[in-house]
Amino acid sequence: MTEKKTGRIVRSLSGFYDVQIPGKVISCRARGILRKEGNSPLTGDLVEITVERGKGMVEKILPRKNSFVRPAVANVDALVVFAANVNPVTEPFLIDRVAAIAGDQEVPVYLCVNKCDLDPAIDLVRIYEHAGFTVICTSAESGEGVEELRRLLEGKLVAFTGNSGVGKSSILNRLCPELNLATGEVSEKLGRGRHTTRHVELYSLGEDTYVADTPGFSSFDTDQMEVILKENLQYAFPDFGPYLGKCRFDDCSHRKEPDCAVRAAYDAGEIEKTRYDSYLRLYEKASQVKLWELK
Repeated sequence: MTEKKTGRIVRSLSGFYDVQIPGKVISCRARGILRKEGNSPLTGDLVEITVERGKGMVEKILPRKNSFVRPAVANVDALVVFAANVNPVTEPFLIDRVAAIAGDQEVPVYLCVNKCDLDPAIDLVRIYEHAGFTVICTSAESGEGVEELRRLLEGKLVAFTGNSGVGKSSILNRLCPELNLATGEVSEKLGRGRHTTRHVELYSLGEDTYVADTPGFSSFDTDQMEVILKENLQYAFPDFGPYLGKCRFDDCSHRKEPDCAVRAAYDAGEIEKTRYDSYLRLYEKASQVKLWELK
């Protein structure tokens, strides 16, 4: 007998999808038509499935409130971007690119500065607090900041993301020790971590609280991320918000135009240099994209 169920994808790996329904998890394949329509299932998706003899088939993906390519998740309430100032050192552009992609979809971003027992990352904390981000300083080694992070996550479906080796899985182990997730050493020579998370999986941290642990990335991987239309990019930088609409030209790109309120704020130190530099890099990348390429 075939049953119809509605559930959430909690794990995606090699074309198989674990779907949580009341009381159990069903391993599913997805109808080929979904992929042909360019609508492959993602971890976090709410889906309709059919179940026969204990095996399932994803028939339909219910409307998403958001979705991301990297990390490959859907329906998140917030992104937690992990960074560190030691082994490996996080380039601010990596943070800014992910934060801009989230901002373009109006998804809140929390910055988790990890390994604070080794380096408090004072400049990194200052930059992002000044830019209006919620910043949590943590240490998987000492437990610093972990309970503060837990309180921030309560009642939400969030995705952990950030560069490889920065400690996402280690912090998740601190939040939920019974998970015992694999963690990787960081190469001293290369200054980057090994990928220990190979897939995207949701972990429950209590009632209505879920964390998606996602594979880490490097600066080279940012080319695979979503591109924001150059006209929309300014709105993805919340620290630009107070100055938008105050430039001489309505279509100001905030680069070279005279009487630009954003540039004036930058010159006055009200916008951080790394943030403005990231905006310029992302604008240049967005300028090379044609609208028809996004369809």
